[in-house]
Amino acid sequence: MTTGTPEQAAILDALKGIQDPDLGKDIVTLGFVKNLVIDGGNVRFVIELTTPACPVKEEFKNQARELVGAVPGVTSVEVEMASNVVASNPLLAKDAVPGLKNILAVSSGKGGVGKSTVAVNLALALSQTGATVGLLDADVYGPNVPLMLGLSGQPQVQGQRILPFEVHGLKVMSMGFMVKEDQPVIWRGPMLHGAIRQFLFDVEWGELDYLVVDLPPGTGDAQLSLAQQSQLMGAIVVTTPQDVSVLDVKKAINMFRQVNVPVLGIVENMAGLTLTGNVHGAAAGTRVEMFGPDGPITTEIGDGGRFEVVLDVFGKGGGDKIAEQFEIPILGRIPLDPSVRSGGDTGKPVTVAAPDGPIAACFRSVAGQLAARVSTVNMS
Repeated sequence: MTTGTPEQAAILDALKGIQDPDLGKDIVTLGFVKNLVIDGGNVRFVIELTTPACPVKEEFKNQARELVGAVPGVTSVEVEMASNVVASNPLLAKDAVPGLKNILAVSSGKGGVGKSTVAVNLALALSQTGATVGLLDADVYGPNVPLMLGLSGQPQVQGQRILPFEVHGLKVMSMGFMVKEDQPVIWRGPMLHGAIRQFLFDVEWGELDYLVVDLPPGTGDAQLSLAQQSQLMGAIVVTTPQDVSVLDVKKAINMFRQVNVPVLGIVENMAGLTLTGNVHGAAAGTRVEMFGPDGPITTEIGDGGRFEVVLDVFGKGGGDKIAEQFEIPILGRIPLDPSVRSGGDTGKPVTVAAPDGPIAACFRSVAGQLAARVSTVNMS
């Protein structure tokens, strides 16, 4: 190292100014800074995060450039962002599913809250960040994932292994691939137990950062089987804002806690319907009043006569009540939007059909918050 070049200690000391908001430590102490090279005044290094879905990835990168660029002697800074997802348990443990770092259950206390829609789009959003992701449709009584992803037919078998379908960067398995669409699945607990075990251990998942499991609604055999047969990292609970859904969600949360599975967060689905319109000839600032089932809704006219109002079709505040009572974070709220429904019906989920739209952005935000929670729990 020649005279006048920056010292490694000075570079690392500068990088200690970047704090991980979830882990509560700086990125140097956490071991995120890798491959630091100083070539004269040119400095390059890698920041290896615990997930590619980190919500503050770009913020870290910009901070690193600014802080290191201010070190005396530094003339250029090259920062590469990488990731290595932390596994929830040792992959060689006897009850671990080979290759799966984190198994995440998506559950709900009752049907009709859009649980499968959330599971599909959440898995896709995680995959779009660069993570390796699988999706297991464990709702054996009402498997909807094949329809939502436009998949059909039976999976191929290679030796003793079942090969999952692959679509939009996901590896997918479902009971829907095993039975005809109109054929009911009438199973008792032991048969369900065996099916879930086969989907976990006999499917060629490969190396996955996250396996998202869409569970049937309720607190029955499927939930218990998954918790008992795998190192389930955690659960995400889906609810709507209405009070009836909240009551059922409480049961789901208590069930996971009884089997020692952490509930990572709540997703509030169908959280308001946004209506936009135009009042021709109305001046900006004019108040408009509409009458809904819960009373009047007022808004102001904007430029060009435009207005926007949110209708709380399924009420509001349900997710907040759960979060406060159980001290569980809300990972995000997904608005009620026709594009979500139509995407599921046509086999093109909204995160694929409209990746730059506001609903896809909501799912990406949820994915980022979820990934941060997984990392925090795994490293605590």
